[in-house]
Amino acid sequence: VQLVESGGGLVQPGGSLRLSCGASGFSFSSAAMSWARQVPGKGLEWVSGIYSDGRTYYGDTVKGRFTISRDNVKNTVYLQMNSLKPADTAVYHCAISRVGALHEYIYWGQGTQVTVSS
Repeated sequence: VQLVESGGGLVQPGGSLRLSCGASGFSFSSAAMSWARQVPGKGLEWVSGIYSDGRTYYGDTVKGRFTISRDNVKNTVYLQMNSLKPADTAVYHCAISRVGALHEYIYWGQGTQVTVSS
């Protein structure tokens, strides 16, 4: 199993970023996928998830600002992040989630750093 995140970087408050996660080594099209984030000294915070049928779910702190999507041909899951805030600064990880329990992770990638600062 391999999950490779990309697209992180430094952005000003109010700006946007699009994260990508390339997946391989498992049946991506049937998998529930999530994005989770982590700041130093804290555990993983679930951000958003998407099921194989396209149903999407979001954490309260990102609802209305972030959009998760997937491309089952490219085996890639995306996270479009708009109206970014300094509180969104974290390492963002792509994860395979348990069906029916998006907050439970089977496997996650190394992550990509997102820094929101002026």
